[in-house]
Amino acid sequence: MEHKKIVLSYSGGLDTSVMITWLKENYKGAEIIAVTGDVGQGESELEGLEEKALKTGASKVYILDLKEELVNEYIIPAIKAGAKYENSYLLGTTFSRPLIAKKLVEIANKEGATAICHGATGKGNDQVRFELGIKNFAPDIEVIVPWRTWELKTREKEIEYAKAHNIPLTINKETNYSKDKNLWHLSHEGLDLEDIENEPQYEKILEMSVSPKQAPDKEEELTITFEKGVPTSINGIKMSVLDIILKLNEIGGRNGIGIVDMVENRLVGMKSRGVYETPGGTIIYKAHELLETICLDKDTMHYKQGVSNKFGELLYNACWFTPLREALSAFIEKTQENVTGEVKLKLYKGNIINAGISSPYSLYSKQIASFDEEDEYSHEDSQGFINLYGLPTKVRAKKMLKLKK
Repeated sequence: MEHKKIVLSYSGGLDTSVMITWLKENYKGAEIIAVTGDVGQGESELEGLEEKALKTGASKVYILDLKEELVNEYIIPAIKAGAKYENSYLLGTTFSRPLIAKKLVEIANKEGATAICHGATGKGNDQVRFELGIKNFAPDIEVIVPWRTWELKTREKEIEYAKAHNIPLTINKETNYSKDKNLWHLSHEGLDLEDIENEPQYEKILEMSVSPKQAPDKEEELTITFEKGVPTSINGIKMSVLDIILKLNEIGGRNGIGIVDMVENRLVGMKSRGVYETPGGTIIYKAHELLETICLDKDTMHYKQGVSNKFGELLYNACWFTPLREALSAFIEKTQENVTGEVKLKLYKGNIINAGISSPYSLYSKQIASFDEEDEYSHEDSQGFINLYGLPTKVRAKKMLKLKK
């Protein structure tokens, strides 16, 4: 199919840097409209992006500020859910993909484009996330994925192609980790990390954080306030959730918080190793989890743990725009009605230490739990409870003894 206009999800990284030229070569006469989502990757990655895209063949460039929308529509629901993937990954890359997909469709509709192109590889999860998001908003539009068809099958060949076509790059073969950065995290994959026997070279890799070894020898204290599951202030200073994340990235980063080296099970079937930096998010998740221990009743808390795992799997597996995710979000919202209070933490060399929790909705009763006083709790009541609770065990044991005779 011929296309007059193609919208390209453009990051300015290695893949999409060469894709503008490649698309111009392979789709003769098509205008390439580059769309970049500013999801907090930083000025260094956005600087000169428009000029670079235009010089390499784009007819128009959109740079969209998506930071607030990313936080309010995607990150906050995940915080409330306590959503993780395989108990370690805090879903940093995952958050931005459905939002970017939505914006790509909006620009395609605005410009009258008949195709959308993305730079995700055929081995990764992001191809699924982009395309399911696009299908949700434009089910019939064509999606072009160069990685599935082009001759540039390795990153080294992409670099050679860029040099041959005078496409400027800020990387080389030696520093070419595959990275994804937004306001929540930074991921690192490839090179020496592909050998799982190698210890990560943290001094070389880390950008948002220092390793725990390099963190200060003195603990740092802070207090985070939540209202209905949402962080609202740090040390009594009210901030937007975006600013709270950025501030905690700074605080957590200097204390070596939130560094994860993991082998995960990708949606496409393979195991993949990555190093993730999520300093602020790790602090928020821990504080929120601690607050829930006193604000949620046992049954709700235990059931929510399963929901949290499922919610994390849905996000990871590109199922944001699904009825199940929406239904789980409704359940999670209900659980957060009383998750309000303060959490005091101490940060020390990669560790987050609980230093006190308080909430007007706390279900913890010192009078009941104390070893020093008997007030509302009677020890004598436990005998009848155990007799009834243990009745099935007693009945079965007696039956088994009788059968053995």
